[in-house]
Amino acid sequence: MPELPPAAPPIATWEQRWHPLREEWVLFTAHRGGRPWIGEMKRPDTGPVPPYDPTCALCPGNARLAGTNPAYTGVHWFTNDLPCFGADAPQSATDDDLYLRRPATGTAEVVCYHPDHSRTMAGLKAAEVRAVVDLWSERTSVLAARPEVAQVLIFENKGSAVGTSNPHPHCQIYAGGLVYAHFAREVESGRRHHARTGDYLGQAILARELAGPRVIAANAGFVACVPWFARYAYEVFVLPRRQMSSLIELSGDERQGLAEMLREVAIRYDNLWRMPMPYVMAVHQAPCDGGDYRTFPFHVEFHPPLRTPDTLKYLAGPEVGGGSMTNESDPDEKAAELRAAAGPHHAARGEAR
Repeated sequence: MPELPPAAPPIATWEQRWHPLREEWVLFTAHRGGRPWIGEMKRPDTGPVPPYDPTCALCPGNARLAGTNPAYTGVHWFTNDLPCFGADAPQSATDDDLYLRRPATGTAEVVCYHPDHSRTMAGLKAAEVRAVVDLWSERTSVLAARPEVAQVLIFENKGSAVGTSNPHPHCQIYAGGLVYAHFAREVESGRRHHARTGDYLGQAILARELAGPRVIAANAGFVACVPWFARYAYEVFVLPRRQMSSLIELSGDERQGLAEMLREVAIRYDNLWRMPMPYVMAVHQAPCDGGDYRTFPFHVEFHPPLRTPDTLKYLAGPEVGGGSMTNESDPDEKAAELRAAAGPHHAARGEAR
């Protein structure tokens, strides 16, 4: 990775920063990060996890609500037994021009990263993460071609702190007629930026991050950083080095680069406090409803909910009541912490990288 410029001065005590993708202000109050805390403490997920759990609906050979898993040996996907979108969604109608409704048509899928119940993204080999990225790209292409699908959302919920119902390494793919709100906003922010400057919004953000102290890892295709406008203390964006709008556009080398960068981020998270870091990971790619999305800023976002190893970032009055995020940290400092948490994984058992 190229030599980084010196760290910027500490963030101002009271500062608002514009989030160019969401087009909203984020309030930064880094001076409040060390305030006295007598609220609930989150116990880290540090207990042993077996490589196979006979009660797990995702382990190879185990029964699910709608069938039995094959004895898979690599990445494996199946249609969710309780999907949030349905191919046979009832056609509802309303004559109320305010309380609108429409059928939730589409499908939902589960992607198991690995047959080993104890693994996480951080514990996979680079080739195994590449297989996951390949599957994401292939399923995006297939699902995006379905006429009822307007958006393919790929996301991973890791850890009990974000409500994960099963610790088996997996993610989900939602494909339905709904364009999710953050993506819809990124469509418009990308278009407005391009119309105003002739530049692509994702590339403009990348240029600024490359010129600052918040890059935590980089390769030929992708850059990982704690963005200047981060909403969470250890939020990480994985940005492509060229303009693209979806996984479908990735070359073979770029799929490999993305896989390596996702694994790198996951390892640094776990190394930070030598414990499994919970997070929500989401692949931000353009809708697939036939529109022109050449300016959409493809990227991957990681949102860890922890401010310290045992303290959650709660969404409370300002966030839930007011609708705007408050970040009690300095992105420059958090990036430095993650940069120092490079691999190999702290719990590695001698597997080849």
